[in-house]
Amino acid sequence: MTNFSYAVTLGLLGLTTINATAQTATPARMISEPVLRSHLSFLADDLLEGRGTGQRGGDLAVRYLETQAAIIGLQPLKSAAVTGYRQSVRIIGSQTLPESRISFQINDRTITPTLGSEIVFGSSGGKEKVALDTPVVFVGYGIRAPEEQWDDFKGVDVKGKLLIMMVNDPRPTKEEPQRFAGEALTYYGRWTYKFEEAMRQGAAGVLLIHTTPSASYGWNVPQTSFSHERFSLPGMGNAVEGWLQEENARTLFAAAGLDLDRLRASAEQRDFKPVDLHIKAQVNIQNQVRQVEQFNVLGMVPGTDPKLATEAVIYSAHWDHLGMEKTADGKTHIWNGAVDNASGSAALLAMAQAAVRQPTKRTQIFLWPCAEEQYLLGSQSYVSNPPWPLAKTAADLNLDSMNFVAATHDIGVAGSERSSLYDSATKVAAQMHLQLAPAVPDLGGAYFRADHFNFARAGVPAFNVGSAVFSGDGHFHFAKQPEQTLKEQMKSFKADYHTERDTYHAQWDLSGMVQQAQFTLNLGYEIANAKTMPVWKKGEAFANVKRQ
Repeated sequence: MTNFSYAVTLGLLGLTTINATAQTATPARMISEPVLRSHLSFLADDLLEGRGTGQRGGDLAVRYLETQAAIIGLQPLKSAAVTGYRQSVRIIGSQTLPESRISFQINDRTITPTLGSEIVFGSSGGKEKVALDTPVVFVGYGIRAPEEQWDDFKGVDVKGKLLIMMVNDPRPTKEEPQRFAGEALTYYGRWTYKFEEAMRQGAAGVLLIHTTPSASYGWNVPQTSFSHERFSLPGMGNAVEGWLQEENARTLFAAAGLDLDRLRASAEQRDFKPVDLHIKAQVNIQNQVRQVEQFNVLGMVPGTDPKLATEAVIYSAHWDHLGMEKTADGKTHIWNGAVDNASGSAALLAMAQAAVRQPTKRTQIFLWPCAEEQYLLGSQSYVSNPPWPLAKTAADLNLDSMNFVAATHDIGVAGSERSSLYDSATKVAAQMHLQLAPAVPDLGGAYFRADHFNFARAGVPAFNVGSAVFSGDGHFHFAKQPEQTLKEQMKSFKADYHTERDTYHAQWDLSGMVQQAQFTLNLGYEIANAKTMPVWKKGEAFANVKRQ
């Protein structure tokens, strides 16, 4: 366990920097570094076993969060969807068993990629056994986007077939520099969209070709995700979902007499049509399936204005990570997820403690969704059965993987430019003497990878209040020296992301984390006390969504 006296000492040493950047906060609303650190060190401790979905550690995290919510003074929401501080989320867990195989029959040749190192796959929907003998079709990016005049399926019937797709979007061209948002990634480029579109097309399943540039992360990320139990909401998913290493895809295509690079080049054109690879996939998946009940944890600070109190600002941060696993050799592996996302969960507790001391005109809701690491299932369940009407929800401000290095001169607000939240963020940043981090193309689709995205899809202005954690591009500037060393420390987290190395360190300077939490709370207060709710910018697709 963490030495809490040491944590408190470090917190006191960081107060000077924190106070200097919290100009809009009254003393009652100041975020406490020792409080945030104490929650962080506990939530990331081995005792919580990585806070895994459907695991004992996850149950402990929920119990801790709801107990702290009660101690802090958050009130339960008055909703049939909530019991106390819990919203039930029923999901299906599927663990792919080692004997599962996918083989490809090409003429007289059989290619069987090695599960884990060359291919990863699983099933959604709760099937214990999946047995298929089906044709394989290459469908380019697997996108249907009428507003881009793009259709990779062209009316071709792919029902019951195994699809191979590329991740990311079609690349911009000299003639169309803003095709699919230019260099930025749209939702069409995300693997979640690919799986969804395969299901809409009635396909047997989909394998995505992995490259680090196109996915924006290494093979270790899907490898880790598919080695764990995977979860889905009832009725979601495909019989086969997975990733194929690029070199194995190249071998597969070559065996069929096809050039992968040439086909990928053809998929950059609007006239691309699905290509029958003349390959048969023989699929045999054995799953261990169970029904699991998980919980979103949430509580509120009621608004003070008789009219505006019916509207709410939501602060969110997922509590789950990848959990614990005992391997056949007797070793125990724990994915503590200190940065991702004990940091955000702890910050919300510290923010809530400050918020109850100074309510706002609108209601403030603090939400800890479950199963974010499992395709954002907790937040998806929230917006599907909202305890607070989405039409009366002003915004969702999400925290995920926070700044664990040091305070900065700037703050990331990527995604806020889609709505009037950008104007509010600009005002709050100026009050705190912070610069807004320069806008850069969203190459990795960060806007679609955290819980706020489900709120955006449901019509609620939302974004992830960012830091330097995933930037790695030098756009953030630290408030102390040596700055280059701090940047390298931040950049190194990319190698620790979704590994057992994402653990809490008592020597961390949390002034940047406190700064980020304070900015988020200050922004929430700006929104919660404003005369009107935020609105989407003209042309944003989310503006056309009718809220519940």
